[in-house]
Amino acid sequence: MINLKPISLDQLKITGSFWAERQRIVKEVMLPYQYKVLNDEVPDAEPSHALENFRIAAGLSEGEYYGMVFQDSDVAKWLEAVAYVLAKDRDPELEKIADEVVDLIAAAQQPDGYLDTYFIVAHPDKKWTNLREDHELYCAGHMIEAGVAYYEATGKRKILDVVCKLADHIDSVFGTEPGKKRGYPGHEEIELALVKLYRVTNNEKYLKLAQYFVDERGQQPYYFDIEAEQRGDGKLHYQRWGPTYSQSHLPVREQQTAEGHAVRAMYLFSAMADLAKETGDESLLAACRRLWHNVTRRRMYITGGIGASAWAESFSIDYDLPNSRAYTETCAAIGLVFFAHRMLQLELNAEYADVMERALYNGVISGVSLDGKKFFYTNPLEVWPDAAEHRHDHEHIKTTRQGWFRCACCPPNLARLVASLEKYAISVGDTVIAVHLYMNSEANLQISGQNIQLKQKTNYPWDEHITFTISTDTPVEFALKLRIPGWCNKATLKINGENIDLASITEKGYATIARTWQSGDQVELMLAMPVERIQANPKVRMNAGKVALQRGPLVYCLEEVDNGPCLTDICLPKDATFKTYYDENLLGGVTVIEASARRSDTEWDDILYQPAQDSCRKVTIKAIPYYAWNNRGRGEMLVWIRQC
Repeated sequence: MINLKPISLDQLKITGSFWAERQRIVKEVMLPYQYKVLNDEVPDAEPSHALENFRIAAGLSEGEYYGMVFQDSDVAKWLEAVAYVLAKDRDPELEKIADEVVDLIAAAQQPDGYLDTYFIVAHPDKKWTNLREDHELYCAGHMIEAGVAYYEATGKRKILDVVCKLADHIDSVFGTEPGKKRGYPGHEEIELALVKLYRVTNNEKYLKLAQYFVDERGQQPYYFDIEAEQRGDGKLHYQRWGPTYSQSHLPVREQQTAEGHAVRAMYLFSAMADLAKETGDESLLAACRRLWHNVTRRRMYITGGIGASAWAESFSIDYDLPNSRAYTETCAAIGLVFFAHRMLQLELNAEYADVMERALYNGVISGVSLDGKKFFYTNPLEVWPDAAEHRHDHEHIKTTRQGWFRCACCPPNLARLVASLEKYAISVGDTVIAVHLYMNSEANLQISGQNIQLKQKTNYPWDEHITFTISTDTPVEFALKLRIPGWCNKATLKINGENIDLASITEKGYATIARTWQSGDQVELMLAMPVERIQANPKVRMNAGKVALQRGPLVYCLEEVDNGPCLTDICLPKDATFKTYYDENLLGGVTVIEASARRSDTEWDDILYQPAQDSCRKVTIKAIPYYAWNNRGRGEMLVWIRQC
C-alpha cells in the first residue's frame, strides 16, 4: 500500500473549460432546482415531500409520511453537495438555506439519537426490525456523510454533533456484544460514511463499527433470515433475488465476483478499500483487487456503466452487456468512481484512474441534461424510442430525461459528485504529487513544509495539450506523477522545453518526474487523441462485428437528429477515415466526429424479407459525445456501429 491521500476541496480551483461549467450548473441550477423539488415546488416534477417529512417528524407540521422508505437520503445528499460548494465559495444565501435544513434535521432527531423520518412518523414501533429492506442504516450513512462534509466546509458543529449522536445510537444497537443485534444494512452506505466520521473525529469507535458491518456481512446464519422469522413475514427479496442481491451471500473476503444490486456493491467495495487503507488489512485489499478485476474486465460497459440487468438493478454474468436493455443506473457509475478513487489511494495504478475517468466523462454525466434540470436513471447504449416505449423488457428505459423520480437517488448523487470533483483530481504524499485527472486548475499544496502552486492549463478533453507551471518560494524536491491514460498510444513530455523519454520514467501508467523544482518550471504533456475504433471482447456477443468510436476519454454515439432513423442500418467501412472538428454552437461546445459510411439501398416497400442484395449508398455520419445525447429531443441513439 502507498501513503497517498486526496487533496481537500479548497486546495484546488477549477478555473475554466469542461468541468468548471458543470460545477457552475450544479451551484446555479441543480442545487436551487433540487431544493425546490424537495419542497414540492416544481409542478411538473414527481412529488418529493422529503423536507416536509422532516417537518412532520420534528412536530413543526402535521400530516402523513410520503415517499420511498429512503426519502431522507435525498435531503442528505443535497446538503452534502451544498457543503462541497460552500467549501470553495462561502455563499451566505446558500449557507443560510443549508443552516435552516440543518436546524430542521436536528429538530427531527429523537433524544436517543435515532434519526429516520419514515419510522419516526409512520412506524415508530418497527425501528431496526427490517434491515434487509427498510434502509435505516443507508439513510444514516448519507446523513453522516452530509454532516462530515458540512462541518469540514463551514466549521459548524451542529450537524456533526447530530450525526455523531446518530452513530453513537447505532453503535449501541449493533455489534457482537450481548444484547446487541448482529445485523448489517440491506443497502450498504453507512460503512464508508463511518470511516469518514472516524477520519474527522479520530474516534476509533466509528472505525470499529464500520469494520463490524463489513465483517458481519454474509456470516451464517443469515441475519436477514433471522429478522424475517422474528417479523413473521416472508423472505421477500430472497424469494425474488436471493442473498446475492445485497452482497450478503458470502463473507466479503470470500466473494469472487461482483453480484447483485450494482450500487450497493460499489458502496460496499468502497468501504472495504477505505478499511484496507485505515487498518492495513491485506485480505480486504486482495478482495478489492479481485472484485475490481471482475467488474472492470468482465461486467463493465465501455461508458463505465455497470449493472446490466433491470432485474434487481444488478450485475449479470460475465460479458452479458446488452445495449438496448442496459440498466446502468447513474448511481452505479458514480459508485464505480468512488471505488476507483479509493483504490488509487491504495495503489498508484493508472488502471483505476482510467476507469474513474471513463465513468465520469461518459456513464455519470450522461445522467443529467446540459441545463441541469432533467435526469436519466438508466443509461442504455442503444435506444429505439418506439420499441422502448412499448416493450415490457424495456420499461426501465426512458426516451427523454425526467424532471425527477419517485426513487430520486441519482440527481442529488450527481450534484455531490460533480461539486466535489477537485478531490478526485490529485493525490498527495509526503514528497509526491500525483495528478489523476486533467483540467484547467490551480492547486495550492504543501510538500516538505513548503507552499507549491501547480497550475494546469488545458482544454481537455477536446485538446491534446496540457501545460503545468510550478510556483514555489524556494527550490523544493518532490516527485510529480502524471497519469498517461490507457487510451493514449502516443504521449510526449517536455520539461522546460526539453524532451523526456517517457518510457524510462513510466510505471503502472504514471510518469514520475523526480527533481528539485524551481519556480517557473514548466511541464508540457501531449496526449494524442486520434479517433479510435474500439472492439469488444468476442464474448460480448451483442457487439460482435461492431465498433464504438472513442476520442480521448470520450465515447461517442450516433443520434437520429444527425443521421436519420434506423441507425442500425449504418455500416462503417474498415477503411473509413475520420474528420474531427470543434463546434462551439453544438451541445454547449463539443468535438464532432464525421466519417463516410454506408446504408442499404434496397427497395423494401411493403416487403418484410427478400433475397440478400449487395446494394448500398454512401452517407456521411456524424457522432457526438455519448454524455450529450438526448439534449435535442426524442430520437434514436446508437453507440456500437456495424463494421463492414
